Amino acid sequence: MYSLARPLLFNFDAERAHGLTLRALDVAYRSGLDALVAGRSEPLPTRVLGLDFPNPVGLAAGLDKNGAHIDALFALGFGSVEIGTVTPRAQAGNPKPRMFRLPGHEAIINRLGFNNAGVDAVVRNVERARHSTHGRAAGGGLLGINIGKNRDTPNEIAEGDYMYCLSRVYALADYVTINISSPNTAGLRELQEEQLLRRLIGILREEQERLGAKHGRRVPMLVKIAPDLSDDDIEACARVLTELEVDGVIATNTTVSRDAIEGARHAEEPGGLSGKPLMGQSTTVLRMMRTRLPEAIPLVGVGGILSGADAVTKMAAGASLVQCYSGLIYRGPELVHECVEAIRRRKFAPSRGPVPPIA
Repeated sequence: MYSLARPLLFNFDAERAHGLTLRALDVAYRSGLDALVAGRSEPLPTRVLGLDFPNPVGLAAGLDKNGAHIDALFALGFGSVEIGTVTPRAQAGNPKPRMFRLPGHEAIINRLGFNNAGVDAVVRNVERARHSTHGRAAGGGLLGINIGKNRDTPNEIAEGDYMYCLSRVYALADYVTINISSPNTAGLRELQEEQLLRRLIGILREEQERLGAKHGRRVPMLVKIAPDLSDDDIEACARVLTELEVDGVIATNTTVSRDAIEGARHAEEPGGLSGKPLMGQSTTVLRMMRTRLPEAIPLVGVGGILSGADAVTKMAAGASLVQCYSGLIYRGPELVHECVEAIRRRKFAPSRGPVPPIA
């Protein structure tokens, strides 16, 4: 069905098409037509982070920044949906246009800049969602909430923004992601530098434990990293995250590299590149982090998944869960079903020797 709608959507500006698609999904969900939008998979129970996911394929943050479409997105068959990035105060993000398709490369460039309605509005949206009262209890998909800082908050006091968001979303989230890796908020990636990272995550780990005692429930906290880290940065990042015993790592965010799309239309637009060209780079970082982190810290593989085979590649590189976003723009909701089934086949296939290296 999406293959019929895609040519029409691609006639619109990318950000406008984004909004139209979400509204259409809401209409389909409320009308009971969501089964026509995506294929259905049998559950593939996956226990990670001390949580039971109905399947290991999730939606990455960025598609539903304000948590306004949670129920419709879960209806597509995701094992988890991550909303956000959300900041303490509402902000408009960067000037438009700020999202560009590169169809020949099955890629997207965006420089949205954490545009969102603010954490209090997101909390209200989550509380209104049917998933809030029926999701986890009914064995449904799990909700992640991705948090960040406002663009005008200096890095020196960024922990205040993250602590405020963490405290507001803690009771509603199945897990929380700390976003320090978007390239679209000036200076944000500096928080991945070893000393700043140690200070920020150390403070947030203490807050996580305090909130866990207060609410009687420990909510896992993950850190989302960039694909553009140097080898030394990866070593330092892994060392800090291991010492501070974070619950998990998401690898990776979008890239500022343009090597894979050199000469393409829009290639010179600033912002984060996602989609197919990101696959190799993000998977390399994923594999490197897997060899440097203890097994107790699981990895979520995201970046460049446009097929079931791509999802399997992420799992082979060390991911326990995968997420997609840009692939949905080019493949539609059937990508979710395809990834679940490909992982199922790999999980239960008879051993055929070592997994081949990733090209």
